Amino acid sequence: MEQLQWLAVVRHGQSTGNVIAQDAESGGLEAIDIPERDADVPLSATGRDQAEAVGRWLTGRPPAERPEIAVVSPYLRTRQTAELALAGTGIPAVVDERLRDRELGVLDLLTGRGVEARLPDEAARRRRLGKFYYRPPGGENWADVLLRLRALLRELRADHPDGRVLLFGHEATVLLVRYLAEHLSEAELMDIAHRTAVANTSISSWRRAGDDLKPELFNSVDHLHREGTPPTKQEDVNAEPV
Repeated sequence: MEQLQWLAVVRHGQSTGNVIAQDAESGGLEAIDIPERDADVPLSATGRDQAEAVGRWLTGRPPAERPEIAVVSPYLRTRQTAELALAGTGIPAVVDERLRDRELGVLDLLTGRGVEARLPDEAARRRRLGKFYYRPPGGENWADVLLRLRALLRELRADHPDGRVLLFGHEATVLLVRYLAEHLSEAELMDIAHRTAVANTSISSWRRAGDDLKPELFNSVDHLHREGTPPTKQEDVNAEPV
């Protein structure tokens, strides 16, 4: 069976929406006042610095270890991250809508407090079903996102056998690619998700060993601290070599 030689996924840099959402959560608000639709939320100034640090990490890798291709979520914050990180590297990039963020439906722009206050039945249903299977009306659950990612990775293995591929995606992308690459169970994935805040522009990677991909890095932000890029609160939570 075809297999990639190396696979990595980078979460997008800090976005203006990340900042607004964090302020809303910490301020005890019910709603997140982001003016753009989710697909159009741009990077913050810090996010742009973070993306450029990823670019320096890429150019510092030996030529034989650089990605052959980058596949990018169509959301603006991810495209901007990829453009800044790939500038001058010569690594081609393609946009693929299957890497888009999980769609939240009726929960969009609500904080945890807001869901409990405004949609108590949905809050109860989410607690009962769990994050993996709970699908908000008009939105997706993690199993839905996995269907997209399975199809994308199958194509990448076929089109780039023994190749090196870099993905630019979202927090859910990082966790669910790990679930697929490492053949995790739902319980194992949920344990990782509960104790890990996936950092902006963190790098997670896997390298081929036999017929499987073996973990190399998870949620690593060493490239940000080495370059002196200002850390965000999220970046200080977890950065694990695997």
